[in-house]
Amino acid sequence: MTTQHSGAHARTTTSAGQRRTIASFTNYRDAERAVDFLSDNKFPVDRTAIIGNDVRMVEQVVGRMNWGRALLNGAVSGAIPGLLFGWIFGLFDLINPLVTSLTLALYGLVFGAIIGAIIGAISYGMQRGRRDFSSVTAMVPSRYDLVVDEEVAGEAQQLLAKLGAGSGS
Repeated sequence: MTTQHSGAHARTTTSAGQRRTIASFTNYRDAERAVDFLSDNKFPVDRTAIIGNDVRMVEQVVGRMNWGRALLNGAVSGAIPGLLFGWIFGLFDLINPLVTSLTLALYGLVFGAIIGAIIGAISYGMQRGRRDFSSVTAMVPSRYDLVVDEEVAGEAQQLLAKLGAGSGS
């Protein structure tokens, strides 16, 4: 769903000056497509912005949390930094940096996994069953406004009319 604006009521002031909303989109892909169309038609896209409005937080539950998953997540979270720290410290060996860095990287991986699993277990145990699921949080706007500088808003609206942005997509 796309909405064309006359521009008379939707003005924004930024450090760059006055800006006008020339179109609104229900998804980012359509807003991006409109800016790409403007760019293809030699419009100065450095004078445009896509603004997400009416933002809401969405927490998507991705699975059940239990002791095994808590230990595994903690182990993976600790293993990666441990591997990197071990590898970096191994590079400081002047005599045999390759062997030392690989050896210390392996020790760092194991030590990091153990410490991470312990921290994961402590963290899960402190929850006492209040949050027995894992989730991913995202901020999701309900619409995306395409705004341009006031001086070039008319040109942008004419170009978007060629795209058919007002017909809804």
